[in-house]
Amino acid sequence: MFTRLDPRRLETFRVVATMGQVSAASRLLHLSQPAVTAQVRQLERECGRPLLVRTARGVRPNEAGRVLLEYAQRLHHLLEEAATAVADEEEVGGELALAASTTLASYVVPDLLASFLRVHRGVQVRLEVGNTEQVLAWVGEERVPLGLVEGHARAARIRLEHYLDDELIPVVSARAPAELMRVRTGKELHDVPLLWRESGSGTRAVLERALRQAGVRRGPQPGDLQLGSTEAIKGAVAAGLGVGFLSRWSIQDELASGRLRTLPIPDLRVKRAFSWVLPVDAPSGVAGRFLRHARAVPPILNAP
Repeated sequence: MFTRLDPRRLETFRVVATMGQVSAASRLLHLSQPAVTAQVRQLERECGRPLLVRTARGVRPNEAGRVLLEYAQRLHHLLEEAATAVADEEEVGGELALAASTTLASYVVPDLLASFLRVHRGVQVRLEVGNTEQVLAWVGEERVPLGLVEGHARAARIRLEHYLDDELIPVVSARAPAELMRVRTGKELHDVPLLWRESGSGTRAVLERALRQAGVRRGPQPGDLQLGSTEAIKGAVAAGLGVGFLSRWSIQDELASGRLRTLPIPDLRVKRAFSWVLPVDAPSGVAGRFLRHARAVPPILNAP
């Protein structure tokens, strides 16, 4: 039997599932905890099944809850877009504050800012750059209303929204020693120096996970380098110091010019996603307009 879902209960469920705690959701929604709990339970009765798993640390959506949460988030975004569409389209001014991890700040955000500022010329921009852990903390602390990160990440008081797909590509210098050029399997990475990002980097976390999943027991070891930026790794790769895993977005010019070469390692694919870091309620004002612009006009990767 078809049951019409109450949008208000759906929004309450969205906030509870995102925050992971009824108490935190009640503060954000300005409702009592019993009222929040009652709305979620009524929604579960409307759906005919439980939606949340209760744990000692709070709540999390079960399989049915994850499906419904996706629809709740889409409805939330749609209502925001509707409000914007009927709002007065006066000239946007003020400051756009956002944070991004280093790869995104260097290779994705500039094109987004250029297209946004062509339309909104009166906006000033403040871009904070850090690793993934720092960006998550800055958004969670409300230092900035919006962030972009790579890799797998979780933190309190924030949510992540998929934006773009990426892959970390193993590369070496075009003049690399023969021992580097000969690498063809994940296991052979044990015998050559690797160039790692620093601890806390989303790039490093993704690479470590991909190596484990491929059965390659390999972490930093003597002879490896740990470097604090994509540009530093590119420089070290070009100097022949080891194998680097770099975002496909970051090496287009070097591959096209022949300065760097990819290593074909069929048994190791390091895929990841770029994600928006958002507070539970989507940002408003200039940050909200920038987010809607980025969703509508994503950058395009031009493969060499």
